[in-house]
Amino acid sequence: MTDPIRSKIMRSIKSRDTKPELLVRKSLHRAGFRYRVNQREIVGRPDIVLPKFNAIILVNGCFWHAHSCHIFRLPKDAAWRKKLDRNRERDAENLRNYAESGWKVLRIWECALQGKTKLPFHEVHAMTSNWIQFGVGNAEIMGKQ
Repeated sequence: MTDPIRSKIMRSIKSRDTKPELLVRKSLHRAGFRYRVNQREIVGRPDIVLPKFNAIILVNGCFWHAHSCHIFRLPKDAAWRKKLDRNRERDAENLRNYAESGWKVLRIWECALQGKTKLPFHEVHAMTSNWIQFGVGNAEIMGKQ
């Protein structure tokens, strides 16, 4: 693949309002939860912020966040490895900042919503709603193992 083609492809990849994120947001709204999206005041601009519940929901793409599932495959190019390593470091920094600020964090991984390990969406929604209302700490929702 030539550099101009690769650049065009990379520019077309969205960092917010992705299909998995919209799916989660719509289900939360339908269930009566009100939230903010990509709040600038919070470091890392989390995907979904529920101030009433002091909760943050991150809908993470498995490739971009180097999740250990069937969707992620480590690229051979060293530049990609460097980028993905930096993404992991940034994720860890953001999680520390959220904890220090008193937020609880739910990470919903792409593999729970898409691909061969996806969970039935009603289960993802039920786990998310339950965590928002009753969860006391950080949690993750991943695809079937």
